[in-house]
Amino acid sequence: MNPNLRISDAEWEIMKVLWSAKKSLTASEIIESMSHPEWSSKTVRTLIARLVQKNAIKADMSSRIYQYYALYEEKDCILAETQSFLHKVRGNLFKPVIVEFLNKRSLSKEDIEELKSLLDKRSGD
Repeated sequence: MNPNLRISDAEWEIMKVLWSAKKSLTASEIIESMSHPEWSSKTVRTLIARLVQKNAIKADMSSRIYQYYALYEEKDCILAETQSFLHKVRGNLFKPVIVEFLNKRSLSKEDIEELKSLLDKRSGD
């Protein structure tokens, strides 16, 4: 994953459509799958063009109609965004951010066990 890749919130919406499709899609198919019906097709096509320019997605031009696909897996983009966020709040703000997140989000038993396991592993380092 390119560490300099910055994807806007609107561009994330395009990426989510491509990741959920698990196949390449035409611009029209992306537009149809969008959860923002108020966005014009021109807006969506602009976002697609930006993602191509940023090398986040690629256009397969082997046929008359371009097919777009993500160049990075969703988990890799999420990890990069998380690392970018943590870099911004590093220092004294890190603990309050995590505490606030945990207080605002309901966690399943499985989530809690996974977090405990991760913390136990980390404390053993």
